[in-house]
Parts: sequence; structure tokens; C-alpha cells
Amino acid sequence: MCHNVKKSPQNISRFMQQVSGVSDFARLRERAGLSVERLADQIGFSVRTVYRWENGETLPRKVAVRFLENLVREKHEEIPKDTMFRFIDLFAGIGGLRRAFESLGGKCVFTSEWNRYAQLTYMANYDCDHEITGDITQVPADRIPPHDLLLAGFPCQPFSIAGVSKKNALGQPHGFRCEAQGTLFFDVARIIETHRPSAFLLENVKNLTRHDGGRTFDIIQRTLAEELGYQVHCKLLDSRPWVPQRRERIFIVGFRESNGFTFDDLYLPDPAGGPRLKMVLHPENGNEIPENPYTTGPEARVSGKYTLSRHMWKYLRSYAAKHRAAGNGFGFGLVGPEDVSRTLSARYHKDGSEILVSRGRRNPRRLTPRECSRLMGFDELDGKQFTIPVSDTQAYIQFGNAVVVPCARAVAEHMVPWLGIDGDFHSLNRQMRLPLVG
Repeated sequence: MCHNVKKSPQNISRFMQQVSGVSDFARLRERAGLSVERLADQIGFSVRTVYRWENGETLPRKVAVRFLENLVREKHEEIPKDTMFRFIDLFAGIGGLRRAFESLGGKCVFTSEWNRYAQLTYMANYDCDHEITGDITQVPADRIPPHDLLLAGFPCQPFSIAGVSKKNALGQPHGFRCEAQGTLFFDVARIIETHRPSAFLLENVKNLTRHDGGRTFDIIQRTLAEELGYQVHCKLLDSRPWVPQRRERIFIVGFRESNGFTFDDLYLPDPAGGPRLKMVLHPENGNEIPENPYTTGPEARVSGKYTLSRHMWKYLRSYAAKHRAAGNGFGFGLVGPEDVSRTLSARYHKDGSEILVSRGRRNPRRLTPRECSRLMGFDELDGKQFTIPVSDTQAYIQFGNAVVVPCARAVAEHMVPWLGIDGDFHSLNRQMRLPLVG
């Protein structure tokens, strides 16, 4: 007689433990080199709770799994980076996506970026053993090195409908080679078609989903899923959990093989407990070394050139007042150390209106490029600064067009275990993609 057993996550976990003799969570803890007692102390849970996770009585909390994964990753940093996975960086900008995946053991084998100022910043910050290609539209796909992962922050463009209706009337197939021809997404698609990488990550502005009445996003999804045959997943992420900035971007992930990847279990810190601007603003009290031309003097005070002129400040206030009277929402964004900023845009160099730092009775000021680097997560937590070799105007444009690095890294950490790379570390991470409680 057969009995139906409810296939809950707990039952699945217990069954797998019975088969293997030890739980996946216990194996991960052992690889991290922690005792049950030590782990419980470091993550703030009781010893009994950790034992219940190991025995399969309850599912482990995501925060505990992430904590152990990070420890395991640190213990395996001696693995040569070029043995992990290879990726290409298209529409690279100043390398925000590269920064995220390189930190997880990836090796960049090809870079494309057309803007010469962005190229300067890119070369100043990354150890490139290859030349940066300018116009990707002029590069034959078969001249791009083999790679496991394609990264692209491609520009958003409308697709042409020329020829599509005629081909439909004649019953002829058209596909992305007709619909996407002349757009930069076409170049992403043709490279994917030629190389068939294990995965790709495309990043774009939130408006991509509404662009051209939704038609742009529809063609992109159909091209990737139906014509190129990838398992496609999309996630809109706000940067607030990682940096003190409201910045929404869409991440499109695709895998060549069906592997169980989902964005549903992506760990997202609580944005309400996220950082505030005091973490990125110059303290101006002597606690940091002066950095010319951004800060000067023994107290490293922000240079006066970033303070708005009387004329500009008067203009912004008048302009905001006019729009308020008309019922519009436009206005400058005045912030302090405990605030979260608006989105940093590429036009920030014009008047800085979206993020102005309050200075009491004095006129407010713009962020310095160094503060923009911190706001976008390019400066490392260990104090290593991102090199800014260009003018303030170019720096503002570059950071305004960039991806928030910690946000991209969260996506990268979620993706890498599913890249289909051989090795115990990635195999173990894939095993840990059992259902977890939040």
C-alpha cells in the first residue's frame, strides 16, 4: 500500500540527508572551518537552531548560508582566477559588471567600449591583457575569444519594423536579424548565437520594459528565449540595500541549459537598514587624507568649486517653485548625511540638481567625483580607491552611466554557482540551492 507523502521543502531536505548521511548545510559549515557553536555565535542564532538545520528538521536561513558561502570563497581564493570562468565585457563603460564578476574569480578575455574617456578610466583600473575594442558593430563574432559568460550593459534603442510586415505577408521567417538589425542589441544577439556561452547577463535602465510601448523588451525576450534558446530570467533591482541611492535597473539573465536557476531566492538586504549618505560624503574633519582636486587642507575640506554659485542656486529654486505651482514634481534633491539620494545621472555635471549636499545657510554643493565613486560602489570597502584619471565632467558622465557594483555583485554571486563550471566549490553551491526560508 502506497502512502502519499507531502513533498515539502523540509521533507526533501530530510530525505536527502538520509541518503547522504550528512546534510548539505553541515558539509558547507565544515568546509568553512567552523564548529556548530562558533557558527551560532557569529550569526546570532542559538546552537539548537543550527543543529536543527544540520539535522534537516528545519531549513537553514539564507543569511547563514550566505555567511558560510563567503567564508568558503575566501578559503578558496588561492584557486587561479583564470581557471574559474572566462567572460567578455561589452558596452563596458568603466567596468562595473567586470568588477563584480572578476571579484568572484572570473577572467575578462575581451572588452568593448567606444567612448575614449571611458576607455582611459577602464585601463587605469583593470589589468587588461587585451586591447579594448571600440566599435563592436565592426567586430566579426568569430574574432571574439571563447567565453563562458557574456556581460553587456547595452544602450536602449527602438527596433525598426521595416520589412517585418512584408515578410509576415509572404510567410517568410524574419527573426532578430530583421527586427534587431541596426540596433546594438543585434550585436549582443549575434555574439551569443556564434559562441553559445553558458550564460549571459544584460543590464539596462528600468524604462527598458516600457520603451517603445513595450515592443523593445518583447523583441529582446523573444530573441533570447525563442530564437537563441536560452532560459531567460529578469529582475528589477533597486540599489538601496547596498548604497545610499535610489537607482532601479533591470537585470536579464540567461542560461543555455535549464538548471533550476531562479531570482526568487536572491538574497536582498532590507533597504530600510541600508547605508546613508554619511558613508560616502567627505567627513571634512581631518579623518581622511586630502585628495586634490576634490578636497584640500589639513581637514580635507571639499573644494569650493563644488559649491553652487549664487546665480545657479537662485535659478534652481525658482525653477522648482515654478513647477510646484504648476503641480509638477520637478525639483532639486537636497540631502544630508542621514539621507538616501536620488538616482545619479549622466547629466549631473550640468547643475547637480538631483543630488545637492546641504551646507546649512551656505549654498549647497555637488558631490565630488570621489563621492560619486563611493555612491556607485566602485571604491572598495578595504579603502582601495577607484582611479579617476579624467575631468570632473567626464567622471560625472561615467559614474552616471555605470552600474552599482555591489548590486551587480549580488547578481553575480547568485549566478556563478549555476555557470556549469567543474569544481567542488561550485558543485557544493549548486547543492545549496535547496529551498531556503527567508
